[in-house]
Amino acid sequence: MKNIVNLLILLLLSGATPLIAQTDAKEQLTVPLSDPSKPGNLEVGLINGSIQIVGYNGKEVLIEAVAGSEEGSMKIKEKIKTKGNGTSSDDSPVSSAGMRRITPTNGFELTAEEKGNRVKVESNSFTRTVNLTIKVPQKFSLKVSTVNNGTISVENVNGELEMDNVNGPIELTNVGGSAVANTINGAIKATFTNVNASAPMAFSTLNGRIDVTFPASAKANFKLKSDRGDIFSDFDMDIDRSQPQATRSSQSGMYRVAVENWVNGKINGGGPEIMMKSMQGNIYVRKAGAK
Repeated sequence: MKNIVNLLILLLLSGATPLIAQTDAKEQLTVPLSDPSKPGNLEVGLINGSIQIVGYNGKEVLIEAVAGSEEGSMKIKEKIKTKGNGTSSDDSPVSSAGMRRITPTNGFELTAEEKGNRVKVESNSFTRTVNLTIKVPQKFSLKVSTVNNGTISVENVNGELEMDNVNGPIELTNVGGSAVANTINGAIKATFTNVNASAPMAFSTLNGRIDVTFPASAKANFKLKSDRGDIFSDFDMDIDRSQPQATRSSQSGMYRVAVENWVNGKINGGGPEIMMKSMQGNIYVRKAGAK
């Protein structure tokens, strides 16, 4: 029997003094699955905050949310440039001295919805940091994203893992299956206990290193590139020594030739493609158990 759970938590906290930080708000949710005997999927996205996901020997999804104080966001709000009646049209801060804030701006809303073993978690907090700690059954696929002030970390989960961060690192520890991990400003570190023998993977960052450990028996074709860094591996990797490929494109009657300077190699005879790319940072392809 299909089970749909809609959990809505609205925390409205108001302060008597506008420039005093509020204490952290904390909430916990328990989300039952429609069929605990089957693998599930979790989708979670934040604007501000960290997301930690841990696999455990349970049959429910357990969510703990901690919203930090809004002292920083209050200061930002006071510097918003506005126009109109009674407001300032320049860049100087708008004073609220002697006034009491009556709007509950430091609340946050967290929603969790489950349908057919698919759990979706969202928060509408744009100015306040919300940190999530989520426990899921170990056989779970994940789609996780955050933008500011946060780390994405996953531990002891086996499934299809998709991670996106903008201003923070991605850490995968003792995971299995396959992964696609992308960040803009941050490092990527992952340790696999097993890999999907047929699924491709990708790891990319603009500013940070990529450090991934695979089982010694893993079979894969690697496509590696670091614009301002080096590439290291302790696998006995069969490197393609052919000349780098050149691509030719035309625009307005002119031709541009670019050399795609990728490192291509195979381990254990080859397998699905694993791409790693960093614009500024080293790349490490490690073999589990190697010293």
